[in-house]
Amino acid sequence: MSNKGILYIVATPIGNLGDISARAIEILHSVTKIAAEDTRHSKPLLQKLGIETALISYHDFSTEEAANSIIKELILGNSIALISDAGTPLISDPGFKLVRLARKSEIQVFPVPGASAVTAALSVAGLPTDRFVFEGFLPSKSSARQKRLFDLIKEERTCVVFESTHRIVECLQDMKGIFPPQKQLFIAREISKKFETHYLGSAADCLQWLESDKDQQKGEFVLVFEGCDAAMLEEFKQETALKIVSLLGDTLSTKDTVALACELSGARKNLLYEKVLAGKS
Repeated sequence: MSNKGILYIVATPIGNLGDISARAIEILHSVTKIAAEDTRHSKPLLQKLGIETALISYHDFSTEEAANSIIKELILGNSIALISDAGTPLISDPGFKLVRLARKSEIQVFPVPGASAVTAALSVAGLPTDRFVFEGFLPSKSSARQKRLFDLIKEERTCVVFESTHRIVECLQDMKGIFPPQKQLFIAREISKKFETHYLGSAADCLQWLESDKDQQKGEFVLVFEGCDAAMLEEFKQETALKIVSLLGDTLSTKDTVALACELSGARKNLLYEKVLAGKS
């Protein structure tokens, strides 16, 4: 039986202190050390919980030496808990390198589940949750953000993104200009905190709601938007296919051109054929 310690990935509250689990408190009490994303942020939380376990720093910019130091402790038999500033570690947070190193060193890694802004927002959005994709934070610059949004409007699954108080208005302005009017967008602001608010509507509706009350522009945001429906997806495929047809020009017969364009784009052949013929008439 291994005498190595265990690396626990412990979820902490994203707002309401009551969301921490009894198991999480027990683990945080019992481990030798707690590796925190920001010790200054985590210290007040641990003090409120009466946890006096030693804190060490581990974040995105930690050196390889820092990670190896934690691994050495684990190999010596000391168990360590990894926590982020809020919510579940490794969900848009640092830590995967440490987990990967632990697995390579044959150290057991166990999750201690709890709060997650992603699943919390999905659970109340009223949008399909059987399939979803998490995109983390969108790019901070508008041009890069718009490019990413143009890609995401073709995504069939429900999408979840994070956004900051400094960029939320600009982000919704970009969404308004890119998303089709019928696409539903859900805003979850300050989840589980005192002034939590939600809004569901088109990107234009959401922007109007946000701009009508400056207080709604403060805090941490999770945005959930529905996936591309079948009709809209086919429209995108047809657009791509028509571009291919245009690029091929008269190098092939119309039949072969349409067949190749459909194979590359996934567009419906009969519909594309009709559009190509209509364009030639």
